Parts: sequence; structure tokens; C-alpha cells
Amino acid sequence: MKKLINVPENVVDEMIDGFLKAHPSLVKGIEANSRSIIRADANKQEKVSVIIGGGSGHEPAFMGYVGTGMADGAAVGNIFASPPPDPVLEAVKAVDTRKESLLVYGNYQGDLLNFGMAADLAEMESDIQVKQVIVKDDVASAPKEESDKRRGIAGEFFVTKVAGAAAETGYSLEQVYELTEKANQNVRSMGVGLTPCSLPQTGKPSFELMEDEIEIGLGHHGEPGVEKEKLLSSNEVTDRLMNDILEDMPLNKGEEVSVLVNGLGSTTRMELYIMYKRVEEILSENEIHIYKSYVGNYSTSLEMGGCSITLLKMEEDLKPFIDAQAHCPMFEQN
Repeated sequence: MKKLINVPENVVDEMIDGFLKAHPSLVKGIEANSRSIIRADANKQEKVSVIIGGGSGHEPAFMGYVGTGMADGAAVGNIFASPPPDPVLEAVKAVDTRKESLLVYGNYQGDLLNFGMAADLAEMESDIQVKQVIVKDDVASAPKEESDKRRGIAGEFFVTKVAGAAAETGYSLEQVYELTEKANQNVRSMGVGLTPCSLPQTGKPSFELMEDEIEIGLGHHGEPGVEKEKLLSSNEVTDRLMNDILEDMPLNKGEEVSVLVNGLGSTTRMELYIMYKRVEEILSENEIHIYKSYVGNYSTSLEMGGCSITLLKMEEDLKPFIDAQAHCPMFEQN
């Protein structure tokens, strides 16, 4: 599989270098750790800091969401690998203005270990109070009764949006945490894989599918889904994904959701909007109202083919933070 890179082992560091050079008015690096990225205007406002992060290859997640109304900093790991504790800790320290920080990250073993260790070190070394929200939105990765085992996928966008906007208001750490955790509890996602990606270091497909196969519930790193199927129509795939989401998160008539149809890297916007059309029809048939919609690449897996659907059940106290302005290198909302 062809890629426009130089030395495979240097792709992440070269990406970060290019990213910082492209967006100097919005983000900057820090001397303490080259894998820590923070807002260019960090420390100009006394507030709870929001730190996100994870493996590279998911862009615009995670570093693309550092900016006004979103995250104050991000820790960048190797491709599909958790960042170690150091860049997380240094990002926390670099944006600290109120000794209060919220970490938002996906439910993966490496992230649990490394973000958790960074939180402990921040509290011990710098007396920074830290809370953590662990995103678990992928309904395909574990049954409802074992939801604590679920992976975090594209729903992390909504959770970060609420966290960043709530922090921007000047709320306390406890208030920001409670709102962010409510968003976390109210979000569900389900994905489908069509074609694999390849890691720059190997050049080999991350998983295998026959030309006429798709995989329902495939993870963002190529983790096994719930089943392989022969290629279905867009409506049939959308029906399957939405059915699993709505069974897991029953919604009553008249309730509202925000919708994210997320591409995994190589799926065209044409395909994503065709899927969104069916999502809207299903919700309308169930008398569920759409509050806000997002369609595009929000959390990818290099050049993987496929997409995910995410629903965030809206409550009145979440609406101002979903509506809030955001100004980031890879996400803008006015």
C-alpha cells in the first residue's frame, strides 16, 4: 500500500512538526516533551484544563481538537499506541492555571495505564487535582451488562466537545467532570469495516476481508467485530448499525439526539451522506428529533475503509456545550 512518507519510523514526529508549523496561531509544542501539544493561548485564562490523547493515525483525533472550546492539550502516541505517561503529564503541567485538570481518553489498556499514571504523578508532584473520564461508546465491543469493557471510538468527539466547552465557561472541576461523564453515559457508537489500512512500518494490511465482505462492529485499530457479512447496501448497513445502537440505548418518542456519521479514512463524503440520509429516516420514523449533525472524518484509522454512527442523547444541560463555539486546527464551529 502506497504512502507519501520518508522514513517509516519518523512519521509521527514529522507529522507533529508539520502540524505545529501549519497552525502556529492555534497550537504549540513544549520543550519538556515533543509529543505534548498545547493551545497557543494556554495559560491566558484561569480554568480547568482538559487533556486528551491517544495513538496517532486517528487524525483529526486527537491533536486536531486542541483549541478554543475543546482541549487545552493532547498527548500523541505512536501509531495506534497509547502515549506514555510523560507527554500526558507534561501537557497537564504546561496548561495548569487552577490546579484542576480533566483527562479524557478511550478505554484501552495502554491508555488506562499511562493516563492513570500521569494523573497520579500530577497530583503527587505538582499538587494538581485530576479527574478522568474514560470513553466507552462502542456497543459492538461488549454487551450492555459489561459496558465497562467497551472501547472508546468516535463518541470521544462529543465527550471532548462537552468537556472543553464546560471548562471554557469557568466551571469547577467537579462540574466539568459531571457534565462530561453525563455525555459519556449518553453516547453510543457502532462501526463497519470495508477495507483495511496499513501501518507505515509494515506496509501490510491491518486485517483481511474478502472483496465482497464487510465486518460489522470492527474496531478502529482493526479489532474483530461481531460478524462478517457479504457486502450489503448502504441502507442495509445503516439499518444494522442503528438497530444495535437503539437497542442498547432506547430512546422515547420526542427525545433528541446529536448525530455523528464518521468516516474511517478513505470512505467518501458521498457515502457518508447517503448513510446519514438513512439515519435521519430511521430517527424520524421513531419520532426522535435530531438536535445537531456532524458528517465527515472525525476519528479515523489511517486509510481504513468504513465508517461509524454515533448518537448522543441530548439533555438540556448538555445543549449549550454542544452548541458552543470551537476553534481548532481540524475542527471549527461558530
